[in-house]
This record gives sequence, structure tokens and C-alpha cells, in this order.
Amino acid sequence: MIRNVVIILLLGAGLWACSDVYKLSAESKSVVVDDAITSNASIDSMIAPYQDSMSAIMDEVIAFAPADFTKGRPNAALNNWAADAVLDLHARRNPVRGQPQMIVISLLNVGGLRNPINQGDVTVGDIFKVMPFDNEVVWVEMPWETIPEITNYLIQKGGEPIAGARLDRDTLLIDGVTAPAESFWIITSDYLMNGGDKMDFFEQRIDQEYHGGLLRDVFMEAAKTQDTLVFDNGNRIQL
Repeated sequence: MIRNVVIILLLGAGLWACSDVYKLSAESKSVVVDDAITSNASIDSMIAPYQDSMSAIMDEVIAFAPADFTKGRPNAALNNWAADAVLDLHARRNPVRGQPQMIVISLLNVGGLRNPINQGDVTVGDIFKVMPFDNEVVWVEMPWETIPEITNYLIQKGGEPIAGARLDRDTLLIDGVTAPAESFWIITSDYLMNGGDKMDFFEQRIDQEYHGGLLRDVFMEAAKTQDTLVFDNGNRIQL
């Protein structure tokens, strides 16, 4: 009898202990962030060297914009400049297996260009605002049979940044090409190649090559090379 009482007491103590362990409570408090929140001098002094260093990098002037470069549909100056910068990368590096007669265009998306470039000095920070994402440049080999699908996509979207080709209503015309080929290459971003912005036609790709680094770095290189940005708001998309 005594043994049973001891066992019952021990079990009761154990259950009581367990209930104490798993008792949880939480309190919440809202803190309004406004002018009443004052700066902390010690934290400010710790951050200042890094802030100054970052500002020096971002404020570096790398080019000059002779006019406002804005994005838009079906055509806009920033669209053309960005697409040309990507296509020019191919002319400078031509990394894809040394094919001299390969057909190449570039294709981006309006939504990926996040900010205009205003007339005047162009800084490193301005290019970061245009392309804040770490999207990589990729060469994508596509079968010729996908051109009608790409054409329909451009029509439905109302235009996208393109270079090396133009859309004439319901026909995609590639510069210098007068007859169909087995395949062609699109220089774009890894985000778009992987189906971003519903570019599902990339699922039919034959091959892909990464050699260009980040899209933002390509824009940076183009700005520095041009010195004065090449302004072109020509109608590459005619619907």
C-alpha cells in the first residue's frame, strides 16, 4: 500500500513538473517609429565608415545621359539601351563555342528594368537602381520553330526590350537573316530563361551557356564604355 502511494506521488510530481516545463506565455508591444526615435551616437559612429565607403562607391560618375532614358511599351529608350548593351556583350566576348555564323538576338523584360536613367551624370548607384537583382546573363540556343511562339508572346505583352531583331506586326524579323535556320541564340537573364515573366518558350531550349556575369555588370560595362549613353528610342516593336 505504501509502495503504491509512493508511485502515485512520484507520477503526480512528474506530471506537475512536465506541466511547468510546457507552460508558455507571450506578450506583444507595438513601437511607433517616428521622429520621437532618436539616433544612437555610438551606433552611428560605428556605421559611419561603412556608410561613407558605400556612398563613395555608389556616387562614382561613370557616364553621362544626354536625355532621360525611360522604360515602356511597346518601345522606349531604356528598353533599347539595355537590350543593346546585352547584345554588344556578345560582340565583345562571343563565348558560345566559337560559332562564327550563329544567329544572335537579345531579349529582356520591361518589368526587370526597375528605374529610369535621368539626364545628366550617371553613377554606379543609378545602374544599381536600373537592375538591383543579381540576375546572370545567359546564352540560350532555341529551335527555329519557337519563333512564332516568341512572336505571339511579344504581341500579347505589348512589347519587350529586344535587340538584333524587330517585330513588324505579326512577324519577328531577325537582323541580316533572310531564310530559316536550324536554331538561333537569345542572350537574356537566367530569371527569364527559367520561365520568369511567363517566358515559357524557353522550356524548349536546346542548350545554354553562362559566360556573361551579372546583367547589372553588363549595364555598368556598357555605360563606362560608351561614356555618353547612346540614346535610341526607335520603334523596334510595331504592333
